[in-house]
Amino acid sequence: MNHPPLNELGAAALARGLQQRDFRATDVVYACLERIAELEPQLQAWTHVAKDTALNRARQLDAGAVQGMLHGLPLGIKDVFDTWDMPTAYGSPIYAGHQPCADAATVALCREAGAIALGKTVTTEFATFQAGPTRNPHNHAHTPGGSSSGSCAAVAAGMVPMAFGSQTAASIIRPAAYCGVVGYKPSFGAIARTGVKGLSDSLDTIGAIGREVEDVALLAACLSGNQQLMDLSIDHAPRVGLCRTAQWDGVAAETKALLAMVPGMLERAGATVTDIDLPAGFDDLAQAHIDIMAYETARALSDERLRHEEQLGVTLRGVIARGLEMPHAHYAAQLDRAARARGQLADLFRDADVLLAPSAAGEAPLFEEGTGDPLYCRPWTLLGLPCIHLPFARGPRGLPLGLQAIGAPHADHATLAAAAWLLPRLR
Repeated sequence: MNHPPLNELGAAALARGLQQRDFRATDVVYACLERIAELEPQLQAWTHVAKDTALNRARQLDAGAVQGMLHGLPLGIKDVFDTWDMPTAYGSPIYAGHQPCADAATVALCREAGAIALGKTVTTEFATFQAGPTRNPHNHAHTPGGSSSGSCAAVAAGMVPMAFGSQTAASIIRPAAYCGVVGYKPSFGAIARTGVKGLSDSLDTIGAIGREVEDVALLAACLSGNQQLMDLSIDHAPRVGLCRTAQWDGVAAETKALLAMVPGMLERAGATVTDIDLPAGFDDLAQAHIDIMAYETARALSDERLRHEEQLGVTLRGVIARGLEMPHAHYAAQLDRAARARGQLADLFRDADVLLAPSAAGEAPLFEEGTGDPLYCRPWTLLGLPCIHLPFARGPRGLPLGLQAIGAPHADHATLAAAAWLLPRLR
């Protein structure tokens, strides 16, 4: 059978081949390890690569019956997810050498379904602001984004077909945009967070990173138990709302041009495209997100602050200080603001199945400029909506560009199906 190198196939395509025994799990793992050996010295996407363990597991799977829906698929695990057999440092020197005694629920579910834990991918400090060493696979002078830096870079570079991400502000969508991969942030609460280092009980969301929409749908179906997510068929072209958002003035020219091209591309393919104006009050949601995240992060990292404050990054210390100073009444008012906005979502999606909006301002910034601005994802994360980054273009510096598709509350299946329809028509 002729096919691209195994490490370049998407997770869903690999899953089909592995289920049908078209190729062996051992060959897939070897292909991924060879790419890691080739690129990791420059890319630095991994904190730990479990070479021997992964190969042994692949041999076991090749020798037995098909174990589950992820049979033989290598998986990158963001280093805020606990693993009983690999160190988990949460991107912080405080936890150097830390070895959890159990897997995160998501890791355990994937192992049960036959996935092979290939290793731990780099995260920013506690999935916040302080960048790790990972570089953008398209240009090492630029950032891959954060906080799911290593996961997005590793998938983009062909090191692994799928990986875990987590998002409190923009930590899946933004690095997916900068690295040119598909990043999926499900509806808030759709996937269990047990065993994942937490920042914000109101915001933290577990998600998936892959090369195609069907890849992230496969991983999400395994993690959520909702097998319907893998059915990406659609009986009509989606109704698409173009949403420039309250942050439009800060969007780069290349992203504005990209959004301007979309109506013609999609209408020729049969979609209905309309401009969407956000309801009154949505302009303040980004600030509400900032406040809620600061208040909850300050309390989630209490032990680290009290016993190891000198080992926390400067920016994170500032966020914690602001959260501790914030009156509870202000925090409660911002939660109420978010709740009121959620009450307006039915009207927002009355004439649209999905919204298309910027995932980030533009191309990835230079590495020394930081991991980028989460501003363009903050409102959608606060609202708990399903979001998926669609990579389909390049900017003036040759770096990836795309847009995020945003779905209605808890409409993950419809959002994934619409995204699967949209992506090939935008490319």
